[in-house]
Amino acid sequence: MKQGIHPEYKKVIFLDSTTDFKFLSGSTRTSSETMEWEDGNEYPVIRLDISSDSHPFYTGRQKFASADGRVEKFNKKFGLKSSNEQ
Repeated sequence: MKQGIHPEYKKVIFLDSTTDFKFLSGSTRTSSETMEWEDGNEYPVIRLDISSDSHPFYTGRQKFASADGRVEKFNKKFGLKSSNEQ
């Protein structure tokens, strides 16, 4: 590998701004804000809008779209019974 062309890889704290969930991971991103981690060391903090703690897919608070077909939507709209219900 060429020397001096790669960014410095170090440990940083990722902080979810909405839930205050934080985790320690490696990254090349840097920040002037620091925070003390559970091990007693200070690490740069990267603030996130969404993490696995607040994302609807991972939390189970996901809204599912209706899977009705075109015929069922038409019948529902005009108050008709579908062929399966007769």
